[in-house]
Amino acid sequence: MTAYEKRENKQYYAAVVESDKIAENSYNLSVSSYVEQEDIREKIDIVKLNAEIKEIVAREEKLRAEIDKIIAEIEESV
Repeated sequence: MTAYEKRENKQYYAAVVESDKIAENSYNLSVSSYVEQEDIREKIDIVKLNAEIKEIVAREEKLRAEIDKIIAEIEESV
């Protein structure tokens, strides 16, 4: 209510719009027509993410080799 009462423009929250602009927009009173929604998506560092994936894949390959070695030892003892 404060933004309305003070007739304030607040980014991502409120906008004071002239009636001629509303008329140009077919009298659409939807807030999203005049106030841009804030982008709150998580920012991802793709370089860091790729490095982490590379480490995970390397660790998975090492573990797979150790499992294969254990299985081979079990098969030999049977």
